[in-house]
Amino acid sequence: MDAVLVALLLLAAGGVGALAASSRPRLAAGLGVGGCVAGCIVGLLATASSLEDLPLAWRRPWRVPYGEIALEVDSLSALFLLVLFGLCLLAAIYGAAYLAQGGARRRQGPVWLFFNLLVASMALVVMARNAVLFLVAWEVMALSSFFLVTFEDDTSSVREAGRLYLIATHAGTAFLIALFMALAAGTGSADFDYWRDAATRAAPASAGLLFLLALVGFGTKAGLVPFHVWLPEAHPAAPSHVSAVMSGVMIKMGIYGLLRTFTFLGAPPPWWGAALLGLGIASAMVGVLFALVQEDIKRLLAYSSVENVGLIAIGLGLGMIGRSYQLPALVALGFTGALLHVVNHALFKGVLFLGAGAIAHEAGTRQIDRLGGLLRKMPITGACILAGSAAITALPPFNGFAGEFLLYLASFGGVMSLQGAPGLLPLAALVGLALSGALAGACFLRLSGLTLLGLPRAAVAQTARDPAAAMRLTMVVLAALCLLFGLAPGLPLRIVEPAAAVASGGVTPHGPLEASADLAGRIPRIFVLLIALVALLAWWRRRLLSHRDRSVALTWDCGYEQPTPRMQYTASSFGEPIREMFAMLLPARRHVVAPEGYFPSRASFRSEVVRPFQERLYGPAFGAVSRWISRLRWLHHGRVQLYVLYIVVTLILMLSWFLVSQKVPR
Repeated sequence: MDAVLVALLLLAAGGVGALAASSRPRLAAGLGVGGCVAGCIVGLLATASSLEDLPLAWRRPWRVPYGEIALEVDSLSALFLLVLFGLCLLAAIYGAAYLAQGGARRRQGPVWLFFNLLVASMALVVMARNAVLFLVAWEVMALSSFFLVTFEDDTSSVREAGRLYLIATHAGTAFLIALFMALAAGTGSADFDYWRDAATRAAPASAGLLFLLALVGFGTKAGLVPFHVWLPEAHPAAPSHVSAVMSGVMIKMGIYGLLRTFTFLGAPPPWWGAALLGLGIASAMVGVLFALVQEDIKRLLAYSSVENVGLIAIGLGLGMIGRSYQLPALVALGFTGALLHVVNHALFKGVLFLGAGAIAHEAGTRQIDRLGGLLRKMPITGACILAGSAAITALPPFNGFAGEFLLYLASFGGVMSLQGAPGLLPLAALVGLALSGALAGACFLRLSGLTLLGLPRAAVAQTARDPAAAMRLTMVVLAALCLLFGLAPGLPLRIVEPAAAVASGGVTPHGPLEASADLAGRIPRIFVLLIALVALLAWWRRRLLSHRDRSVALTWDCGYEQPTPRMQYTASSFGEPIREMFAMLLPARRHVVAPEGYFPSRASFRSEVVRPFQERLYGPAFGAVSRWISRLRWLHHGRVQLYVLYIVVTLILMLSWFLVSQKVPR
């Protein structure tokens, strides 16, 4: 535990040092990146080396009502710490080169202070065992990520994304405060150790309310539909290495919070699993459908994160249904599949966001319709994006296959084990997995095909080159890990399985997992053997024909002898047939200028997908709240003396409440 604390100190020292050296950009970047890299390496080594001796605990008094510095690393915390330190380490190295060029006109000190604070606060979130400490770390995480999202705050869209993120994250925190206050009131303590099986001691209605508070509070951070509204706006606004961390790790803090809350609530009734499964299916479908019609690469990846969080929620829902109906195999496959997808998603979404940043950095645009032919111009970046696209669509031999394979096995197992109405739940999960998987394949075929293949559609794509060595290295490492974990899924499963046991209350039989992991590993290896066999046959054929006379001639090409970029599919034309299939979920506004006369001088067509959650739900709600709050503007009059009076009155009220309670809480 001492080494993990040293890691946090290194992160904090690096961030503060970077801020202090803000007037000297290179020194600020060196201190910030150096502190982050050193902290992540120490944290990674400390967590990995202590896996056999878990749990580790560390407690110190804290003179805050109900507060205590109570930290613990168990198997569940260790899994998230390894993912966190690993991805943030690579993101910091990438960000050093990324910001050195694209962000040179901005101050380096503040951005590295908030980046290091974000990493340290996320580590504290997964280690905290006291409600006050957890909420403080949660708030620091939200505020530091807000300042990173608004890094390029000279554009109105970035400022609007930051405002939306701030509102959403604090709305979620309000639900968490209510959850923790209810648990503390029921147990008389804010310490997590006193909250074991808190729901079993409460009335069923109260237990259900606790679950719903956790689902909304943590689901908002995770980006589950319909609480995802901030995610597609905030992730594209941030620098790419920050987007990778937010998508690969930060939204998983919501998943971690849900899992930790499950350990407090005991055995769940069936409707808890059904609710989580329903939100998971909705998130997977909505996320992938909206990703399919995006023209901005980072916005596409952000919606894809909503889809993948939905897949994780499907696994958790299946696991909870298994707990409700006493089906240990379903519990094991559901929870383990969900947590394995947490690890896998961090890897392939990391490489995809870093690849998107490299394209934006070198080509100067993220619009798919302006790109094309980048595989020749940026071969390393293109190969890494292809690997990430194959992994996220669960194609063997990459890592996405193993996680989704376990989720499919869990769904099949549930269909076979449950009779009657409960059996419809895993059947719905099976349909949701299949549909979202097929649409994800089309989505990333569109992304990789239109950006990497064909001809450049604009001059910016013709001059693009692979980025700096540090940026290339981090993408290659992540892509290699995607391949390694795909060929040997047993490696991550050694860490995932104990974490799943903690989250599921100890119900994770090893037998079904071992057989499933063995099968999930064999299929990618067979796939690799088939690829090697095809390559061998191609080489043999080439050798046999090498001594013969051959002539080369053009085949019939349908008039495609001299292709131009205008003859290629655009992003809109590729996604339009699928959008029309789901027109009820993806309504569009069409802007048409029809040709007129025998010799029309101009004609155009443009379609714009409506965002129903923003325009029909959150937009009106936020507007109503804003109008209501504007009535309190009379309190904001610019007199400092009255502001000081507000603070004094607040302090007097809080002191009065403290004295009336007649005791000093722990």
